[in-house]
Amino acid sequence: MATRTQGRTSNRSSSGRSSSSTRGSSERSSSENRSKSSSSGNSSGRSAFSWGDGAGPIIAAALGGAAIGFAANYGRKFLLQGMEAAAGDWDEILMAEHEMALAIFDKMLATDKTQSFKRKMLLMKLTHALDKHAHQEEMVVYPALREANETTDADTLEGEHGYIKTYIYELNEMGPESPNWLETVREFRALVSRHAHMEEEEVFPRFKQSLSEEQNARVTSLVNRDGFWMA
Repeated sequence: MATRTQGRTSNRSSSGRSSSSTRGSSERSSSENRSKSSSSGNSSGRSAFSWGDGAGPIIAAALGGAAIGFAANYGRKFLLQGMEAAAGDWDEILMAEHEMALAIFDKMLATDKTQSFKRKMLLMKLTHALDKHAHQEEMVVYPALREANETTDADTLEGEHGYIKTYIYELNEMGPESPNWLETVREFRALVSRHAHMEEEEVFPRFKQSLSEEQNARVTSLVNRDGFWMA
């Protein structure tokens, strides 16, 4: 009995050593494989977060496209505001913008309800033109009027800008297919026309006459600057 017991003990011990040896060999082999794989993956000197070989041209093309778009936008701004600046002083620039806006109104009034897309496009164009114009007046001309003790006129004119925005809102809300669309456009045009007439015939001439040559040039410069950013 003692002999058989010793034999079984010896067999288990031998089996344990063999199994341990096998596992150790397997673990060493797996560790070596991972080490080789890691070494192979990093042989190019790039980390897992490095750009691929083909990324350079793609990035360059994207940056080039962005630069072209940026330059084109500024070129458009220079062209548009340059054309307006050629009109002359600040008051002549603003009067030219009045005429431009009224011309868009006339195109809108010449449409019918089957031309809903054209009406939308014209309203977008009018909105942009009036936003730009209002920005120039509200940021430069009306503050200068208040500084020259023309506060009442400045407040009246700026208040009318609020009603202009209201008309834009109403036209967008009702949609170009609305039966009241043309009527609203006609009322809107009448408001802008009265507003422009007050500025051109009363306020601007009186204010310009009170300015020195240097002051007039300064107002013109500021109107052009703000018009450029809004173009």
